Amino acid sequence: MPPLTQPQTDTEIPMSGTILNVVAIIAGTTIGILIGNRLSARMQESIMTGLGLVTLVIGLQSAFESGNIILPLLSLVIGVILGELLDMDAALRRLGGWLQARVAGVNGATAALTDDANAPGLHMDARTRFVKGFVTASLLFGVGPLAILGSIRNGMDAGDVQLLAVKSTLDFFAATAFASSLGIGVAFSSLPILVLQGAFALVGMAVVGAAGAGGAVAGLAADNPFIREFTATGGLILMGLALGLLEIKQPRVANFLPALVIIPLLVALAGALGISIYPV
Repeated sequence: MPPLTQPQTDTEIPMSGTILNVVAIIAGTTIGILIGNRLSARMQESIMTGLGLVTLVIGLQSAFESGNIILPLLSLVIGVILGELLDMDAALRRLGGWLQARVAGVNGATAALTDDANAPGLHMDARTRFVKGFVTASLLFGVGPLAILGSIRNGMDAGDVQLLAVKSTLDFFAATAFASSLGIGVAFSSLPILVLQGAFALVGMAVVGAAGAGGAVAGLAADNPFIREFTATGGLILMGLALGLLEIKQPRVANFLPALVIIPLLVALAGALGISIYPV
């Protein structure tokens, strides 16, 4: 990988990896909608179950990255209290409903929003499918560790898109599978992804700027305690998302998102107090 403090030329775009990711999501959604017409409701339900199983495994693998599970536990408890008070899940669904209404107004018919407007096996109308596709894809594509780590690295070095290229590939296939069952709402998940990853890219650019002013770039590796505990916390949230996809339980997953802000604060606090995060 090129040095993280390598100067960027005028032709390099600090958010190139994020732009690639957005294009991959939209392209995957387009293909998913096209093939969705050819899939029965039973097949679509089986695809959703498969996605739920894969999401569960990814969540488990990420959760095991924690060096001390107490930190993700505390972050989830504190985070969900904040999330419930703010009712972030309802806010995200309202955003999805607003987007669906805007798209329906442009298309002139809500039936155009789905690959099969009646889809009897899925028991969802056009609005519900749009909102579920938007919310589910936004959470899945935005919570993973590649989103934060890849975006920061891309901001630090515009030529470093390796992690986001991997994420884009995974998101492309996931978007295809989701869109075959949930329709065009999946494509609109690219909007929060653009904002989220763009913000992390700006963080990376700020880090490089600080280093150029005499600061030092902190080690940004996968074994960094901040990255590991963020990954573990995100994994637990993904497991909650998997429960919904498997129709085992329908947790208000978005209400757990504040935990992703709490966890780095807890890691920093533990370091300031001299508390060892990882057992000897």
